[in-house]
Amino acid sequence: MPSAPIVPAGDPTLLFTSAGMVQFKPYFTGQANPPNRRLTSVQKCFRTTDIESVGDTSHLTFFEMLGNFSIGDYFKSEMILWAQEFLTQVLGLQPERLWPAVFEDDDEAFELWRQQRYPAARIMRYGEDDNYWFSGEMGPCGPDSEVHYDFGEQFGCGPSCHPAHGHARFVEIWNLVFMTYYCDGVQRTPLPSRNIDTGAGLERLASVLLYESHEWDKSRVASVYDTDLFQPVIRRIEQLSGKRYGADPATDPAIRIVAEHSRAVTCLIGDERTPVTPSNEERGYVVRRMLRRAIYFGRRRLGINEPFLAAMADAVIDTMKASYPELERQRRFIEQIITPEELRFDETLSRGLEMLEQILSSGRPEITGEQAFLLHDTYGFPVELTREIAAERGLTLDEAGFQAEMERQRALARAAAGGGTAVAAEAVYAGLASEATDFLGYESLGAEAKVVALVAPSDSLRPIDTAPAGADVEILLDRTPFYPEGGGQVGDRGEISGPSGRVSVNDTQRVAERLILHRGTVVEGQIAVGDEIAASVDRQHRADTMRNHTATHLLHAVLRKVLGIHVRQAGSLVGPDRLRFDFRHTEPVAPEQLAEVEMLVNAKVRENIEVHTRTTSFEKAMQEGVLAFFGEKYGADVRVVEVNTSRPPFSAELCGGTHCTRTGDIGLVLITNESSIGSGMRRIEALSGRGAEAHVRRQQALFSEVARRLSAQPESVLSKLEGLINEQDSLRKRVLKLERSLASSPAAGQLMDRAISVDGVRVLATRVEAPSADALRYLGDSIRKDLGSGVAVLASAIDGRPQFVAIVSSDLTSRGLHAGNLLKLVASVAGGGGGGRPEMAQGGGTDASKIDEALSAVGPAVQEMLEAAGKQ
Repeated sequence: MPSAPIVPAGDPTLLFTSAGMVQFKPYFTGQANPPNRRLTSVQKCFRTTDIESVGDTSHLTFFEMLGNFSIGDYFKSEMILWAQEFLTQVLGLQPERLWPAVFEDDDEAFELWRQQRYPAARIMRYGEDDNYWFSGEMGPCGPDSEVHYDFGEQFGCGPSCHPAHGHARFVEIWNLVFMTYYCDGVQRTPLPSRNIDTGAGLERLASVLLYESHEWDKSRVASVYDTDLFQPVIRRIEQLSGKRYGADPATDPAIRIVAEHSRAVTCLIGDERTPVTPSNEERGYVVRRMLRRAIYFGRRRLGINEPFLAAMADAVIDTMKASYPELERQRRFIEQIITPEELRFDETLSRGLEMLEQILSSGRPEITGEQAFLLHDTYGFPVELTREIAAERGLTLDEAGFQAEMERQRALARAAAGGGTAVAAEAVYAGLASEATDFLGYESLGAEAKVVALVAPSDSLRPIDTAPAGADVEILLDRTPFYPEGGGQVGDRGEISGPSGRVSVNDTQRVAERLILHRGTVVEGQIAVGDEIAASVDRQHRADTMRNHTATHLLHAVLRKVLGIHVRQAGSLVGPDRLRFDFRHTEPVAPEQLAEVEMLVNAKVRENIEVHTRTTSFEKAMQEGVLAFFGEKYGADVRVVEVNTSRPPFSAELCGGTHCTRTGDIGLVLITNESSIGSGMRRIEALSGRGAEAHVRRQQALFSEVARRLSAQPESVLSKLEGLINEQDSLRKRVLKLERSLASSPAAGQLMDRAISVDGVRVLATRVEAPSADALRYLGDSIRKDLGSGVAVLASAIDGRPQFVAIVSSDLTSRGLHAGNLLKLVASVAGGGGGGRPEMAQGGGTDASKIDEALSAVGPAVQEMLEAAGKQ
């Protein structure tokens, strides 16, 4: 079986695929039938629990797990026999170096290993912590038997040393799990069949094979970093840093950290099906944390002062592309993600380290939560990195204080978003109905139903029995055709009509997960709990929304074709008037690419392809390559929306929204805007159907009005406009020339007559008339020529705001006079500021009435500067 994606799509409980058995869970539990009862795989795995341990010689976050699986076929006796055969005959490992371990009461496994001629003293019996495997708090589980490799007594703690002691002498190379139970969090019940799940780390197997080779020096243990899987990557680090691996125990851990994290993030970002890009949430935070940890150790411990992670990614790709060709295809994308992330952290790394060093040198035994939060929030330091650096210096970190600061920030964000009462509201709604609302909206836009509950939204969500005319009300029905907001699609609008009144529904929401809430206003009579009513969806609102939703699926599919399959939906808004689509991409979409996207989408519209929906199991949908999105909750059965039913379909996504029956129903799709919404995130806004037609009409009307005002035929509007722009540029240049001519006129030279002497320095401080800041600056240049030795400050009110220019002759700068400092002081009197070079500076203020007061401060300021310089 192929490796499952390293990111398990659609499972909000699992960040990453952490074992080979993850994709086979439904087979073990009997929820799905396997393609064969005997399966094998090489699974790309990632485990976040080991990030801070990376740096020693054994821990990895990313690794490849070799696994074989039996679904109700072979079991314990066959597996132990074959494990012995594979390890000793196929790999050729020495049997005397292998130590099996079994669960404490698994006598059968113990005897099976004895039959393979292992002495009883080398078959360990361990408890649940060591030899019982769980796939999570809930899921398949069972006792296991681990096989450990013994590097020799010289690496252990003495003659009685055994694998559980945790010394470098032993390394676990294979785990055989006898998967026979299901744990529901409390109890364990037998699975439908007895199963086998094994996992052997490729990297660890390679390290023991290296140790057994004739070339290896048996005086030291072989680690995963000594194997061909890591050596090309480590050689690249040696080239970049000038440090040699194995030469200095002080730098070796940093080399291992950079090598391992480079390998891990390259594979995470480079996964074609589900790429993970750096962010501050969920999986993206894990990638950002590892990148920044690698940058820190590369800069501080290895002395690599230039950006290096893109070069490291290249080394990883060159090493792994034969097995994972998608890394070569994703090479440019990986570089586009890694390089700006490294540059951004570089901008704050040195300042953050300065602050951290001050904290560490303060003599206090603990970094406070507030300090850790400041490092995290302002300087981008993952708290895990701060903790690690602190521990190296013998300090602790106030974890509770840091979490309190984080929660305070989240609370502020929730308050700003108005979400403070959401939890309480959910509890109110959940208590109003015992049965879930039956949704009928896929098949019908109208239905007969019964009012289950009414809520007065303006009265602290108080349940009520009746709502009179004019009242805002929230209604729960036992069944409804109204689609509740979800998956980016807005809720339906429409009308609810009862025997005594009528309600205009303006929004529909899902609450308490199982209930559909209708929000509206009683426009006639009254409505009461228990009323038999007719629920009618606004057909136009639904049809317009459906067009935009199906257009969104087309847009997603085409973006993946034009920009690359790394494009993944990161959010959407589908309303009746527009659509908004957020997606992962590292650079602006070029105009010609946008044009191609729009053209291809509309080509699919004109083909009038069938839009098909079907229900299938989540596991089967994933095997078929249907797109699913992290953060969405998917059950065992899912709804698939496909554009055409051929294989492979043009578009296939898990989606609960409403859609057109054929793409031709969309009519027309127009992209109106493309923009950035954050690092590695882009947004496209578009219109379809009636909205697109109205947009075209508005654009045509606007163009016609422009042509009318230019007195031009439509085909000559552009040339007429270019002529006006050129004429305006010519006039602007003439005005500028006249302003400068005025500034350099003889009258400008006469300004020097107003100069006074301050301690022998000629000082001019005067108000002048200048039409623009540029003219004032040019006048200052003219004064500089006539000034000789001296100081001048000119002021003018331009567009109602004070502007200043200060000039100091070069011979006076050595006497302590500085134009920038002088101007800053003068402009502050008028409520402003400024600065510049020692010889010339420019600035402004906010209060033009203070110009004369500001100018009167020039002489005393010059005198003070001269006196201060004389005392030095």
